[in-house]
Amino acid sequence: MKKIASLFLFLIMISCVGNAQDTSKEKKTYKIEKTNIEWKKILSPLEYHILRESGTERAFTSELNNNHKKGTYVCAACNTPLYKSEHKYDSGSGWPSFDRAIEKNVELDVDYKIGYARTELKCNTCGGHLGHSFDDGPRDTTGKRHCINGAALKFVAEK
Repeated sequence: MKKIASLFLFLIMISCVGNAQDTSKEKKTYKIEKTNIEWKKILSPLEYHILRESGTERAFTSELNNNHKKGTYVCAACNTPLYKSEHKYDSGSGWPSFDRAIEKNVELDVDYKIGYARTELKCNTCGGHLGHSFDDGPRDTTGKRHCINGAALKFVAEK
């Protein structure tokens, strides 16, 4: 009986070995790289927490959530254009939401911070964390919802 229990325990243990996040891959380099001290000098505490520590702002706290002006949303850390106002929509989530990014300016990555895989969105110039992508966006366009922290963005109005 002990042998069967030991064999059963061994099988359970080896079945738990999965394809965890690959930590052996090289760290990506970005066009703009700064030390944490340099980022802290140019970003507010909330911007730093979101962009550099992958934090999340509270829902419905960003003034950009209800911004309906025409223009471009840029990275709050490096001013890279990320989203156009015509792709913004009200998802009801409490965060600025877009159905697509400006091509090649937003990087898709995977994070496991809450125990399962999610598509993380990062600035492709400085690596700043923006938010996450979900497949519950408008079906008549891309079907995607880029749920973005407003503090990760600055808005540049169209002239």
